[in-house]
Amino acid sequence: MAAPEIAGISWRDSVLFALLVLRRYRFRTSMMLLAMTLAVGSVVAFTALGEGARGFVRNEFSSLGTDLLVVLPGRKQTTGGAPPVMGTAARDVTLADLKALRVRLRGAQAVVPLMAGKVEVSANARARDVMIIGSTAQYFSVRELKVMNGSILPEIDDNLAQPVCVIGGKVRDELFGNTQAVGEWIKMGDRRFRIIGVLSGKADASGFDLSDGVLIPVASAQMLFNRQGLFRVIIEPRAHYPIDKLQQEVLDAFRDLHQGEEDVTVVKPDSMMQTFDKIFTALTLGVGAIAGISLLVAGVLVMNLTLISVSQRTKEIGLLKALGASNHQIRRLFLLESVLLCMAGALCGVVAGELLVLLGRSLWPNVPFAAPAWAVVTSVFIALFSGVVFAWLPASRAARQQPVDALAGKMT
Repeated sequence: MAAPEIAGISWRDSVLFALLVLRRYRFRTSMMLLAMTLAVGSVVAFTALGEGARGFVRNEFSSLGTDLLVVLPGRKQTTGGAPPVMGTAARDVTLADLKALRVRLRGAQAVVPLMAGKVEVSANARARDVMIIGSTAQYFSVRELKVMNGSILPEIDDNLAQPVCVIGGKVRDELFGNTQAVGEWIKMGDRRFRIIGVLSGKADASGFDLSDGVLIPVASAQMLFNRQGLFRVIIEPRAHYPIDKLQQEVLDAFRDLHQGEEDVTVVKPDSMMQTFDKIFTALTLGVGAIAGISLLVAGVLVMNLTLISVSQRTKEIGLLKALGASNHQIRRLFLLESVLLCMAGALCGVVAGELLVLLGRSLWPNVPFAAPAWAVVTSVFIALFSGVVFAWLPASRAARQQPVDALAGKMT
């Protein structure tokens, strides 16, 4: 089937002529190609960065479990700021509070205390700073933690301290290598603990990488850190019990326990996840819009370089018009050159952006970098749109040239 023709010049001939011109003016071609590549690549890379941050936060919050309640000591109303991260508030949440909660909360399957802090751990003349988690045996079931060797923390009263611990796999490798760790003693600060188990897998939980951590009884953690206040409390609801109702019951209980003050924050991980999801979605759109400005800058460069091209090719335009080319055909030739360049630049930009995404994934495997499809499609569309819009004025100027003046090298 023959190619469609407009005024005697086929589209095929127009494309071939445009490609010939692009090869002849290599510097102009390379500049426009580079501009579009950088513009589209920046949109792809920046939106992938925003989506990666969003996905990372979602994964971190999903590890908390969406069916749990987390109690943080302190409230904005009582401390004058955001809920404290490390559990420091006007009033501590204590083990006595936990004992009262277990009696009052009929909808709670488990009420688990949590303490956290970094301490130097040493054994076999080796030492490293390790995250220490103080909790109970229920923590393992709530967080679905397993041990590859030994056993979990013993079922003992919260107030009873025992010098036993469960270590992560990375701690085992660093301190004991390939030798048996269960039954050995390690030193934490100025205290000694006997290893009764080794966690299996990476064991991410509550925002901590427990493969590089140690779990000890909560009362032992209070003695080790020399503080009574808990870092947080994890509450697991009973099956089919409304979590919103349980959340209100927890607030009411603490209000009674703390002389009428609502000085704790009770959060649902899924609510926090939804909030952060909205924040990072807005962030992705924001950085995408900022990167999109580079597409406008590239469009201005397209217009300037097309104007230079028209000035350089005045006699060529005159010859084409003397041979019978219409204004429409001249305009079409210049627009084709611009669109072909912008299309090639957009494709190169997508490839360059995806390569940066792959590099980010290799450097930070825990962050799910991925450019959203809408960003890729939109950036390519805007690149092609810029190729038409910003080249239209120079192309129209070329189309208005009079053959005699153009052959003489005069621009009108």
